[in-house]
Amino acid sequence: MENEQIGKNISKLRKQQGLSQRELAEKAGITHSAISSIENGKVSPSVSSLHKIVNVFSLSLSEFFTLEQQESREVRVVVKPEELIEIGSDSVSMKLVSRGKQSQVIGFLIEEYAPRSSTGREQIEHEGEEVGTILQGTLELEYNGKTYQLKAGESYIIDTTLPHKFTNHSDTPCKLISAHTPTSF
Repeated sequence: MENEQIGKNISKLRKQQGLSQRELAEKAGITHSAISSIENGKVSPSVSSLHKIVNVFSLSLSEFFTLEQQESREVRVVVKPEELIEIGSDSVSMKLVSRGKQSQVIGFLIEEYAPRSSTGREQIEHEGEEVGTILQGTLELEYNGKTYQLKAGESYIIDTTLPHKFTNHSDTPCKLISAHTPTSF
């Protein structure tokens, strides 16, 4: 999803809730200028910032990115590459494989971390579990006070209610696949 569409969706949700940009910023714990820049499509929010914003609306990231798909009643079996939903940022691509249905019980992501990128400055926490496998490159996982170095072929299993963060410190991209449950994260 493009920055402009993310901003429009946040603005639409904010207005539906009767919130000003300042009120949304206060509830999300981020600055008013950040909300303004995101809504105007000037910046791409980090995963952690976007998570804070959509939590104000009692949505998960996957629900936020599939709002338009949820209106469709068609049951989808095949999801084509161009239909994957980008929920990442400029430097971290997270493509969500989804039918856009709230009844989906597992979330699946195809991820790519650009060289020297991370999920954000802050560690994140959300309900559920996550498993992933590194397909190419290396990735550092900070998890519950410890640091793990993962390389191609290695997998991880984490309780996502504990603080975690992913960083690619290398000069080459890192590609991985991950699954999480529940689909809200």
